[in-house]
Amino acid sequence: MPEAVPHTALTHITVGLGWDPVRASKFRRRPKDIDLNVAALSFCGTRFADVAFHEQLTSRDGAIRLLGDSLDGVGDGDDEIMVLDLTRLARDITTVVLLITCYTGQRFEQIENAFTRVIDSVTGIELARIDLAVARAHTGFVFGKLHRAQGDWQFTPIAEPIAAEHIADAVPHLTPYLD
Repeated sequence: MPEAVPHTALTHITVGLGWDPVRASKFRRRPKDIDLNVAALSFCGTRFADVAFHEQLTSRDGAIRLLGDSLDGVGDGDDEIMVLDLTRLARDITTVVLLITCYTGQRFEQIENAFTRVIDSVTGIELARIDLAVARAHTGFVFGKLHRAQGDWQFTPIAEPIAAEHIADAVPHLTPYLD
């Protein structure tokens, strides 16, 4: 597991997710596109509270926003971007789990140049970047969590593969990471 990020009070972060589209093949007329998704699931203790993901682009409180849903990975750099304003989260939110899933079912080892990263939007410092090939034969990946420590938000990388193509599949796997 990656090391915890040194204590820095976070207020605004950006999560980036990128991957390369499927290459055309001589043997298939139209390759199946790859649809990766980033999600942020908010919890009060162990109780699920809210989510922002490709089916709900903004959390109910407006603190977490997915800036679009790429269905194929076309383009350079981050294909999906999520922004989190931690100052707007409800006081009872204790943990926000960052999750990556492959909605179309490809395993991460089959996806070229797939990565996820988290950036402190205030300082511009990249706090973590993980090549998703480490999740090999899985379709879900618990990237990390944001959690309150002494009243401040901190990021802790988790980097654990799970069996999940959709957030509904992932929720039962998240309990060990909740504060």
